[in-house]
Amino acid sequence: MIFLHTNIIKKGAINININKTFIVLISIFLLLFSGCTNSTKIAGDKIVVEKRVEETNKYEYYNEIKNSKEVQSVRDILNNISWKNAKVSMVYPPDYKFHFEDTNQKQKSNEIIYELWISSKKDKIDLVVSNEGKYIRLGKEKSAELFKLLIGRKLNDV
Repeated sequence: MIFLHTNIIKKGAINININKTFIVLISIFLLLFSGCTNSTKIAGDKIVVEKRVEETNKYEYYNEIKNSKEVQSVRDILNNISWKNAKVSMVYPPDYKFHFEDTNQKQKSNEIIYELWISSKKDKIDLVVSNEGKYIRLGKEKSAELFKLLIGRKLNDV
């Protein structure tokens, strides 16, 4: 009986060690997973675009995108960006601002505002998520694609 009793104690110790190991592995996984997510959930079924008024820091309504495929394309581009965490101070205000809205919501929620600058060569765009401190300069191909979706014109035609 003494042999049986020590055997049970050893099995209990193994179970405790397995449980501790399992908890530690799950904790590490969750920390890594939550640290690697760099995107914000983008909600809304339409996009509202505003354009800067001449050389001022004022903006006026420019475009509204309601086509679900176009909205999803913009959402996909933004979700697949490897944003850099940076506090950006540009020389001039953004050329355009845009945000997503839900047409079924009567009140505006805390919306994420994206600011868009056109490069001097008119071949790339810079994006800033103003209230989250995120920045990216898109490559030529993604810049052209996103600009066409948001503004409805070719980037180099601006």
